[in-house]
Amino acid sequence: MTESLHPAVSPAWLSSHLGERDLRVIDATWYLPTLHRDARGEFCQAHIPGAVFFDIDAIADQRTPLPHMLPDAESFAAAVGALGIAGGDRVVVYGGRHLVASARVWWTFRAFGHDNVAVLDGGLPRWREEGRPVESGEPRPQACRFHARYRSELAADLDRVRQTLSGQGEQVVDARSHGRFVGAEPEPRPGVRSGHIPGSFNLPYDHLFGPDGALLPVEGLRGAFEAIGLDLHRPAIASCGSGVTAAVLAFGLFLLGRDHTAVYDGSWAEWGGRTDTPIAR
Repeated sequence: MTESLHPAVSPAWLSSHLGERDLRVIDATWYLPTLHRDARGEFCQAHIPGAVFFDIDAIADQRTPLPHMLPDAESFAAAVGALGIAGGDRVVVYGGRHLVASARVWWTFRAFGHDNVAVLDGGLPRWREEGRPVESGEPRPQACRFHARYRSELAADLDRVRQTLSGQGEQVVDARSHGRFVGAEPEPRPGVRSGHIPGSFNLPYDHLFGPDGALLPVEGLRGAFEAIGLDLHRPAIASCGSGVTAAVLAFGLFLLGRDHTAVYDGSWAEWGGRTDTPIAR
């Protein structure tokens, strides 16, 4: 029987389990286009041994202008199977910093019915700081069969977020910086208005981490959410700029027992990019 993963595993745990038959490792490193960095190129230069690269911009719905929106279940299953991941595998995802975008890929697997997935706490930086090995090159995994089942309750669309405006339904918590939330900093995407969804809360995603880049302990996570006024007994939708760092908040809430927190997939790229959605500052 396949062992169930803890949602956040340490480099020591991963190191001791690397190479196990049913364990797959994914590099999900992603950067905003404005940073002009090549995540796949960096992966080819150095990655955790045996890892494959998950490109959130490629494994996405290519029919929409919105960035890295979820693909359909069939497309996701084909892409993941091509990475050598089978339906019964345990999956550990890591990234470059603060679970960006490893939490996004963690959430994506869950949104398609695969719960035996975890993130590497501290990501590749912590792995390398501890002197653990890396390898270079582009892997060529053997394709596997993966079945995906879309769980719509974990992905909020525009209409569902509109329903929160009455203040009676789900809460919205925004992972962007405070400056972007209040409209004091410009949005990185052209044509996107500044501000936030009326009634939403703001918790910048990096507030869930300590100085070493590792996740806060559970009580620290609880304190971060409670400090902004979020009611942990009510359902929530996590949002951000384009649905990536929102998943960090969803992951934090998952660790607090809120395992059905949804991510607003379109996030501010959709809401702020329209003219028919209200904005607060």
